[in-house]
Amino acid sequence: MRELQARLKQLGLFGRNPTGYYGDVTASAVRAFQSRHKLPASGTVTDRTWAKLRSVTRQPTHDAMYPPTANPVAKLDPRCMTGRVLCVSKTSRTLAWVVNGRVVSAMDVRFGSQYTPTREGTFSVFAKSRHHVSTIYHTPMPYAMFFSGGQAVHYSSDFAARGYAGASHGCVNVRDLGRISALFDQVRVGDKVVVYW
Repeated sequence: MRELQARLKQLGLFGRNPTGYYGDVTASAVRAFQSRHKLPASGTVTDRTWAKLRSVTRQPTHDAMYPPTANPVAKLDPRCMTGRVLCVSKTSRTLAWVVNGRVVSAMDVRFGSQYTPTREGTFSVFAKSRHHVSTIYHTPMPYAMFFSGGQAVHYSSDFAARGYAGASHGCVNVRDLGRISALFDQVRVGDKVVVYW
């Protein structure tokens, strides 16, 4: 399934990162491909459809089929191009760890609600706390990297469980425990944080 989606993405027919789930979006992309190549537009991947798709696309890489984020990483803000930067895009809902203009890793993030918004701007990591617990909300904030008042980049078990159905109290939530753990070990106090649209 991921290979199918990655091949359709190469042709501009699947506008998301591969998920491995065959739903309406994938079926619509398959129908568009079938129509384009004068095949019966059923939305179902027949042997003829698969053979044609393979003949007009290249074998996708592992990273193309298993990207680090659900959404493609946004174009980097110019402020992210020098030094060590946590580059946080509200548009793509991704965080890119960028060192000297090169994306080292990326992960999905979510933000505060309209009542407790995540601040935009350029900041610095001023404190780190591996096993932090919020003194206001009394909730765990593992791997917290504080950048603006009480706002931090940190792991959220709620984000991992409920996805974008919830929101933070202004922090940048990460749902991938392995990625945030590795990131925490790389980021230093003083590293730049850029939050932008």
